[in-house]
Amino acid sequence: MAEALVRHVPPGARIAIAYSGGLDSSVLLHVLAGLRGAHAFGLSAVHVHHGLSPHADDWAAWCAENCAALGVSLITERVQLRPDDPSGTEAAARLARHRIFASLDVDCLVTAHHRDDQAETFLLQALRGAGPKGLAAMAQCQRPRGWRAMQLRPLLALSRMDLHAAARDLGLRWVEDESNLSDRYRRNALRLTVMPPLRAFFPGCDATLARAAAHQAETAALLDELAQIDATAALTRTPAGLRLDCRALAALSPARARNLLRYFIAQHGVTLPNARRLDEARQQLGAARHDARVRVELGNAALWGWRGGVYMVATGKLPEPVRWRGESELKLPGLGELVFRAAIGQGLRQASLAAGTVVLGCRRGGERLRLRPGGPTHSLKSLLQTNGVPPWVRPHLPVLTCGDTTIWAEGLGCHADWLAGPAEAGWIPLWRMA
Repeated sequence: MAEALVRHVPPGARIAIAYSGGLDSSVLLHVLAGLRGAHAFGLSAVHVHHGLSPHADDWAAWCAENCAALGVSLITERVQLRPDDPSGTEAAARLARHRIFASLDVDCLVTAHHRDDQAETFLLQALRGAGPKGLAAMAQCQRPRGWRAMQLRPLLALSRMDLHAAARDLGLRWVEDESNLSDRYRRNALRLTVMPPLRAFFPGCDATLARAAAHQAETAALLDELAQIDATAALTRTPAGLRLDCRALAALSPARARNLLRYFIAQHGVTLPNARRLDEARQQLGAARHDARVRVELGNAALWGWRGGVYMVATGKLPEPVRWRGESELKLPGLGELVFRAAIGQGLRQASLAAGTVVLGCRRGGERLRLRPGGPTHSLKSLLQTNGVPPWVRPHLPVLTCGDTTIWAEGLGCHADWLAGPAEAGWIPLWRMA
């Protein structure tokens, strides 16, 4: 453990330990508390109170007592889990913990995962049909996406038996979570019913499986390096976002193209689709004509093929329209806000706006706009196409209406018939992205 700290944690770092009160985290807490002086780091602990057990309050009190005895400050975070969560209790609890861990204002979060956990994770990922990244299981040190802190697992080389022996030698006591004896959870079922006979027939299988995970981690790293090489020619930054060239994707072998597509998706923090869905995306996007539009759904995001490129686009519900009552700022939640700046001889005529019902919302379709006095009116659809606005941006376009008339559209301008005259008071609309 000390070697892992020296390698990954600089002197003076703020370390927090994920402390459940169980065997593994109790050993980790006591060892880290003993290393504070030699390695000069600050140590705190965080306990997540899931409320799933009738003993949860007692466990929280136990953790507080042990931390106080060691001079370690403790934060207890309570989470509310829905009993009918569609992801299942196990997954919901894990997501709740990770949300808390992601928000911690520390340099390093230390968790007590050990070699048996690594072997179990490898098998669970294999049973899911995971590729090298999944089979690599858990890294000793990583910075999860969205976390302030890096995550360190200094016990991965040790078995549960090693930790039990250490706890005995240190004279430690710990809490036992009764849910660990229930095989209703997949990891528990694997631990309780699969691993014992596996160890009987294959002694040392935990170490062997952990070693296999390390091999997969190396393979995953090499695949990432290959993807970065391919990305050099295939990825560009554009005003519409990161662009993956369809022709470059189609020129690669299927396996290499899937690897590049995985890399592209991962750059956006989007969960990778299954192998079938990924290959469908590769085929559709690689074969798309330059003038074709292709959309591949990925849960809360989508891959868009447009003008010979692939873009990642977040999906979500559009905000409801809001009425303007003369405020200097009007917000569209999740998109941004419209600022009204007073002027003379510029912007939208104040008297006309005051006489009607003015609403800020997103484009619905069918809107028209006259951009020049005496000029023709054009549909927003044609104006957006002419201006090269990507199709996924168009439904989110902020527009201002007065009655049935569109009087302003972001990036396009104001309706010419509603402009203030030379001596008239006007409002200049200015859009600020969220």
